[in-house]
Amino acid sequence: MRLIRTSAFPIVLSLTFLLFVGCAQSENEAPSSDAISSPEPTSVPTQPEPRTPTATEVIPSTPANEDRPTYKTGDASYIFDQDKLHTFELSLSEKDLAFLDEQPGREEYVEGTLTFEGETIGTVGVRYKGSVGAWVFCLSGDFFSAEGEKTCTKLSMKVKVNWKDSDDTFFGLKKLQFHSQNLDPTKMHERLGYWLFREMGVPAPRSVHARLVINGKYNGIFALTEQIDGRFTRENFDDGTGNLYKEVWPIHFDGRTKTDDEYQRALKTNEDEDPSFDLIRAFGTEIASAEEQNRQSIMDTWVNMDQVLAYAVVDRVIANDDGVFHWYCDEGSGIDVEAYGCNPHNYYWYEDPTAKTMHLIPWDLDNAFEVIKDQSNPVIPIKDGWGEMTNECRPFVYGAWGLAQQSAACDIIIGTWAGYKEQHESILKEFMEGPFSKEVIENLLDTWADQIEDAVTQAAMVHDDQPDVTDWRRALDNFKGDLEYARKQ
Repeated sequence: MRLIRTSAFPIVLSLTFLLFVGCAQSENEAPSSDAISSPEPTSVPTQPEPRTPTATEVIPSTPANEDRPTYKTGDASYIFDQDKLHTFELSLSEKDLAFLDEQPGREEYVEGTLTFEGETIGTVGVRYKGSVGAWVFCLSGDFFSAEGEKTCTKLSMKVKVNWKDSDDTFFGLKKLQFHSQNLDPTKMHERLGYWLFREMGVPAPRSVHARLVINGKYNGIFALTEQIDGRFTRENFDDGTGNLYKEVWPIHFDGRTKTDDEYQRALKTNEDEDPSFDLIRAFGTEIASAEEQNRQSIMDTWVNMDQVLAYAVVDRVIANDDGVFHWYCDEGSGIDVEAYGCNPHNYYWYEDPTAKTMHLIPWDLDNAFEVIKDQSNPVIPIKDGWGEMTNECRPFVYGAWGLAQQSAACDIIIGTWAGYKEQHESILKEFMEGPFSKEVIENLLDTWADQIEDAVTQAAMVHDDQPDVTDWRRALDNFKGDLEYARKQ
């Protein structure tokens, strides 16, 4: 989520958080009691006996598992195995932990070590991660800022394995991202969303649940989501050496070409290799300058339309309304929003330098599924259905907070995609009858819920701001109802 400067309110806020989480409380400590045993690395944690646990209990190191690869010889498939619930242990000095807790919004790394199944990896960089929306109710400062000290049990964290040595990896990974899921009462949105994209052939990060221990104290259950970086592109594309961009659209809303500076600021790979932006620029300008009747034939040379339409199908069915099809209009920037002041976010573009093709990658699904039935969230809902246009493509106000948006289909690229109607309908049918079918989804959610239930129970026992397992199960049942509603639309 991001800060939007508008004449209404200056923040993107998840109403789900308001409804289900409420005001966060500082972590309260009680008298010390017995330690909670750490689970075997490939099993669901053992549920503790009834008692009164505290937030300061020490969890022993996870024992080594001789049947698995080591962190130096294994690959990421072990970490993102959907059948495993892994435990990760971070250790850092009390001084450095206090530094992080003092102001998480600084997003500055401190030195730490990572222990995983009996192996200790050091030295790693550790920091909190997020944006204004991610800090809501979890910092002591102003509600609308990223200032103040930590007041929630959990905050999203990033671990940089190659902090000191660029060649260091952990099961082939250079970064680990633990997402707090504070805005998601089901703890399933992120994992399920990425799974659905991947099942439909869209290049997307892998995501699983994970237990996180910090300085011997159980911090809770997180979504461990794969970093989108050069390693990701090499694993997902025939030629993964090309440019990866975060949140830059190939052209302005009115079809004008963007500058090198705009592409450079968004570049996430090849930054130090005198990169060329010829491919992304050519893609945008060829589509924008073509006659409307020729755009589809040009588009077919640049993107895999089955992949793009699958992206659109999944995105719209799961109501990923804070994603690439929500064009926010930043009225506070002083620019002409009717010309080029509206932009999407939470996505990546990758350009394959050999095939000369462009690929769209989803990112940041924390608000996905949230507004399937109830659009009371004041910020994220998209007014238009797929391919629809409002207000003759000029910005318009929508939502409880009166924020401005622009119809995505008015963008030349997305508007061209919306013209593939028969192909879109075919892919939608495939999605509904396959990965999104009731049987598949409910079996999947039940399996994952059984996998993490003890970890959720344990978190509620040791931290007073974590959801009770009964409330969590109720949220899951409501979630299944939302998904059934989505199938009938």
